[in-house]
Amino acid sequence: MSPLLTDRLERQMRFLFEVDKLKEIQRRTRLPQSQRPENSAEHSWHIALMAAMLAEHTAPAGVDVMRVMRMLLIHDIVEIDAGDTFGYDTSGHADKHDREMRAADRIFGLLPADQAAEIRALWEEFEAGETDEAKYALAMDRFQAVMVNYLSDGGSWREHRVSADRVIARNQVIANSSPALWAYARNLIEDAVAKGHLAPKA
Repeated sequence: MSPLLTDRLERQMRFLFEVDKLKEIQRRTRLPQSQRPENSAEHSWHIALMAAMLAEHTAPAGVDVMRVMRMLLIHDIVEIDAGDTFGYDTSGHADKHDREMRAADRIFGLLPADQAAEIRALWEEFEAGETDEAKYALAMDRFQAVMVNYLSDGGSWREHRVSADRVIARNQVIANSSPALWAYARNLIEDAVAKGHLAPKA
């Protein structure tokens, strides 16, 4: 083996080859221009960028934005094995945790042990949603879905007959990190209802 091709580098590259598959995982949200389904890699990039741009609106101040961005870039990697679970799919959420835990074991396990532990800890922090960073990351995850559905004239809300009361119930966690962004999201939801892109009630 070439001295450059160490076991550590080989494991890191194996992981990077594997996570390229995230580009193939389709979400239910649709892109505003083409109306094609958004993929999970695009979603992860978008919310990481949003976290950097909107950090001044988080509460409390002092959130570690770089940690949030790293969390967002890896939070959906498990979907390579587990698939994307639509936020409003009640039955799909029944085994979501188990599917994603198995995926985390396999995919993060491709990395060298120290990096596997670090990335796994970030993913688990996001899933637990208890730290200020995880709350902000979750807020970005939810806020982006509201924004993309709004920009696509109701997108997956209309396609799956999701009503405004359900959108509000699912996304009000945004307020746990940013009341300002939740107020903005509420305005988008109300405008979608006014335009007939979102039914007020089921």
